[in-house]
Amino acid sequence: MRKKVMFPGALNSEYTHELQFVSSVESIQTYQVMDTDGSVLDPAHEPHVSKEEAKTMYKNMLILNAMDQILYEAQRQGRISFYMTSFGEEALIGSAAALNPKDLVFGQYREAGVLLQRGFTLEQFMNQCFSNEKDLGKGRQMPIHYGTKELSFQTISSPLATQIPQAAGAAYGMRRDGNKLCTICYFGEGAASEGDFHAGLNMAATLGCPVIFYCRNNGYAISTPSIEQYRGDGIASRGIGYGIDTIRVDGNDIWAIYAATKAARRIAVEQNKPVLIEAMTYRVSHHSTSDDSSAYRSKKEVEDWSKRDNPIVRMRAWMQNKGWWVKGEDAEITKSAKAKVLEAFAAAERLKKPAIRHLFEDVYAEIPPELQREKAEIEALIKKYPDYYQVNDFAKS
Repeated sequence: MRKKVMFPGALNSEYTHELQFVSSVESIQTYQVMDTDGSVLDPAHEPHVSKEEAKTMYKNMLILNAMDQILYEAQRQGRISFYMTSFGEEALIGSAAALNPKDLVFGQYREAGVLLQRGFTLEQFMNQCFSNEKDLGKGRQMPIHYGTKELSFQTISSPLATQIPQAAGAAYGMRRDGNKLCTICYFGEGAASEGDFHAGLNMAATLGCPVIFYCRNNGYAISTPSIEQYRGDGIASRGIGYGIDTIRVDGNDIWAIYAATKAARRIAVEQNKPVLIEAMTYRVSHHSTSDDSSAYRSKKEVEDWSKRDNPIVRMRAWMQNKGWWVKGEDAEITKSAKAKVLEAFAAAERLKKPAIRHLFEDVYAEIPPELQREKAEIEALIKKYPDYYQVNDFAKS
C-alpha cells in the first residue's frame, strides 16, 4: 500500500518510486442525450418537460435565428454599427430553461437566447442595438451589449473574460446571503486563455462559490482555431485542475445542456460549490460583423457542419418524434417572427437618441463640480450650434 503525501499542497497524492512525467490523462467524455436525428439514446435521460415548455424553447430558437438574420443584414446596410449572431449555437437556450429566473447571468457575446428565454422583448433587443431613447443602457453601449436588472442579466462588457471573476464574487455574496440562488457565467474557449479565467475559477473553488461556469467551445477564438489555442484536453480538464466538478456536453444537444445545467445548479446551490460545463459546438457564423471567417477557414467546412449537425434541426426532429410538432409549422413561426422583428426594428429606428444629460448621470449620487462645469459647457455649445450638434436627433433633456 502506497503512503500518502503529507505536504499541505497536495494531500491526495501518494508516493511512488517511479520517475515519470505525466503528460496526459484519459480524455473527458462528452455527455449526450439525443443523437443528430433527435432520438434519445437512453430512455432514462428522456427530458421531463411539458409540451408547452419544449415548444417555447424551440420557438425561441427559431425567433433567435430570424432576429440574427435581420440584424446581421441591417448592419451590412449601415443601419446599426455592429452585430454578432448565434448561428449554430442556438441550443444554448437549454441552459436558460434550467435556471431559476432570479439566478444572476453574466454573459459574453452570444447569450441573446438566454434573454429571449427569460422574456426580453424584441423591442428591447432593437432599442439596445439602435442605442435609442428607450434603450435600457441609455445609449452607452455598442450593439448586443444587453443588460436588464428586471431579468437578472448583468450588462455585457466588451473586455474579454472580465465577467468570470465578477460572477465568482457575486456568487460568494449569494452564499453569504443564503438565498439559494447561483450565478451562471458564459464565455468562449478563447476567453479561457485570459488571466481572469484562472483567477475566477480558483477564487470560486477556494471560497466555495455557487457559480456555474459555462464555456461555449465553438472551435474558434475569432480567427484562432482551438488547435492553436491549447494542447490540453479542452477547457474541461482545467476545471478538474482547480478542483471543480466538471462536465463536458454536446453543445448542439439542447437536452444535454438542459440536464447538465439543471444538475450543475443543484450542486452549486445545495453544496455551495462551483461547477464547470464545457459545451462543444461549432460557430457557423463569422465571429462578428467585423470579421470575415473565409480568411481562416473554408466555406465548405462551414457548410459541412451546418448540414451535419444543426441544433435547430435536431430539436425539431425530437419534437416530431414526440408528435409535438407538425411539419411545416417552422415556416409559419419563422414568417411570424421575421414580421415581428421587422416591426420592432422599424419602430426602434424611428426613435430619437437618448437625452444628452445621460452622459453625466448614474456614476455619482451628486454630480461633482467639475462635471457640472462640463455639462454647462456642453449645453451652451449645443444651444449656440444646434444644427451642428443635430439636437433634433436627441430626446429632450
